[in-house]
Amino acid sequence: MKTTASNKIYSQDLIYNGTPMPFVIKTIEAIEAETGGFADDPHRHNYYTVIWSVNATGKHIIDFKEYDILPDHIFFVSPEQVHQVITNKASFGFAILFTPEFLQRNSIREDFIANLKLFKKSDETPPLPVNDVMKVKLKKFADQMLDAFNSDDDMRFDIIGAYLKLFLIECNGHCSLTPGTNTQNIEVGKTLVKSFKDIVEKHFYEWHQVQNYADTLNVSPNYLNEVIKANINISAKDYIQNRLVLEAKRMVVFTEKSSKEIGYDLGFDDPSHFSKFFKTNNGLSLQDFKRSILL
Repeated sequence: MKTTASNKIYSQDLIYNGTPMPFVIKTIEAIEAETGGFADDPHRHNYYTVIWSVNATGKHIIDFKEYDILPDHIFFVSPEQVHQVITNKASFGFAILFTPEFLQRNSIREDFIANLKLFKKSDETPPLPVNDVMKVKLKKFADQMLDAFNSDDDMRFDIIGAYLKLFLIECNGHCSLTPGTNTQNIEVGKTLVKSFKDIVEKHFYEWHQVQNYADTLNVSPNYLNEVIKANINISAKDYIQNRLVLEAKRMVVFTEKSSKEIGYDLGFDDPSHFSKFFKTNNGLSLQDFKRSILL
């Protein structure tokens, strides 16, 4: 994944025809017609992105991890995640974009997205496969959103909000549950994992030890590690370290800060300790990673 210095990763608001919008839906076919091909530079948004590759193929890079775009798969990208879409020509699908404010304006609870299993803030974000039964329902919802968006109806965003919620609920119902046989243990694990992830998002800049999170969650560090590993296949310690590495990657391409400044922002008082930490967990030094992205 490379881009030139003039195409450095950038942040952008949701704009449509030069006007800020709370919601936008386009077909991939229309995007290709506008741009000459759906191949953008790595970037991040302050809004949610849903990309359904009805018959598209290509690559989708999310938070520096590459996924294949295959027909009838749906990607869900959260605000602040870095992503890049490269599709082959003659593709068809939908790109659905909406802001957190759009949900609020349409009386969709703030915790609606948080309770879905679709959007991740920093985990791996593989696409959701769409089966034939799902496809019929989702195509109807997407077509209704597209028709409403392109209409002059005064209540078009109310219409879109209703179908967007149905679209996401349908997808969520087919998202894989955590493997296991003990329903009670699964529910307890899911609750603890969600609480842990939420706390990590709030405190990873300052808390680097599992003990900090275990104390807040009133469990032992060993128990927290066991539950996290059983549910997401990595330990709590690795999750915290991965979050720090991801934030460092985002900062190195979105800011002009030095390695020392990034390390300090992430809670490392010793620059050499941060440099060693990043290289150990990423395989490249911070500067080598930056060159691999921007050259």
